[in-house]
Amino acid sequence: MTKSIDLPSLVGTEVGLSRWFEIDQARIDAFAKITEDEQFIHVDPDMAKHTPFGGTIAHGFLTLSLASAMSYDAVATLDGVVMGVNYGFDRLRFLAPVKAGKRVRGRFVLKDAQNKGSDGANTRWLLTHELTVEIEGEDKPALIAGWLSMQMVREGD
Repeated sequence: MTKSIDLPSLVGTEVGLSRWFEIDQARIDAFAKITEDEQFIHVDPDMAKHTPFGGTIAHGFLTLSLASAMSYDAVATLDGVVMGVNYGFDRLRFLAPVKAGKRVRGRFVLKDAQNKGSDGANTRWLLTHELTVEIEGEDKPALIAGWLSMQMVREGD
């Protein structure tokens, strides 16, 4: 996306698809340690194989935490951006577990683009992307989220 593009005209269109990210057991273990969420379904392959998942699964928040990296891959930066900030989520649903050894990627659709006005130097755009995190080889996505960001775009560029 560039500043010269009429952002509202892009609403409803896919604006990017990220590369695949491997969710191996080492990544799951590291996330478990740093977040202090070491539930056995994430970190104990022997116990987890007796669950309906048949093995360890990634934390939902691990999958979600990759959203920024997915966005950097997939969504072009607006020309003249001074900064962008995470503004939160309207809706977030974890739909399917990501089993250890699978790969995921993010698909981004621009759902809304609102011009929130100017401070005289920058125009504020509130963007809402629908993020779908796909699991390679699976029909059901890991998660779907309405992700909001505020983009400050320098005026006059």
